[in-house]
Amino acid sequence: MSGDPTDRKFANTLARGLAVLRAFRASDSGLTHAQIADRTGLPKPTVSRLTYTLCELGYLSHGGRNDRFRLGPSAIALGSVASVAVNFLDLVSDAMQELADKTGTLLLVAVRDDEKMMLVRTWRPQNASTIWLEPGHRIPVFGSSSGMAVVASLGEERFEQLTPEADMRRFRAEGYSQLIEQGFAYASEGTRYASTINAVSVPYFAEEFGEPVSFTAGAMPHDLPDSRIVQEVGPALRELVRALEQRTGRTPALSRRD
Repeated sequence: MSGDPTDRKFANTLARGLAVLRAFRASDSGLTHAQIADRTGLPKPTVSRLTYTLCELGYLSHGGRNDRFRLGPSAIALGSVASVAVNFLDLVSDAMQELADKTGTLLLVAVRDDEKMMLVRTWRPQNASTIWLEPGHRIPVFGSSSGMAVVASLGEERFEQLTPEADMRRFRAEGYSQLIEQGFAYASEGTRYASTINAVSVPYFAEEFGEPVSFTAGAMPHDLPDSRIVQEVGPALRELVRALEQRTGRTPALSRRD
């Protein structure tokens, strides 16, 4: 759970309630109190009070004793409104699926969520075996190509809000150099957060979030070696994002950095 609970303006109870809602993933068939507590790090008595309140407000549903909690109608309605507001995802959906099929990689869009990158939409290639990450999944900013593309495109003030240490500054500088030179970024083997995933990302400035998001293509390293990133997948992803920028009238994310 992010935020500063010592800040007098910070509503800690609200933050905990939202943490419960954020614990749910697309593939879940409901969660128990124990699972919610495990994912949020909150004590079980606190989780019990929060789930009761969220059920009363319609943000969770619960069939009764021994049943699991699921997102309720209020949460689903809120998600539908948010989905409509982020219309660039629909504009690019067909192109993303086409690129996923052509390259045999998982295509995704991720947004920064404090020190994590949260996947908001994914496109899996048809008739190809690849990695599978679902919407709602969070990966580290540091060590991921998604995080590299975004922090490299952040303005100085917003970047400093991350209270970056030296390794994050070097990570950002490497991403900036890659974006200037080739228009896409990927974390090298020594800095990747997971050795089982190789990925390439291009930033896109989303007015809806007020900062860049990442368009990413990823696969296992033997399916997406660095040579394919540089020669094939990275350039194709870059051109897809450039076409979207032209269609939406957005300037490139990197040009907004300063």
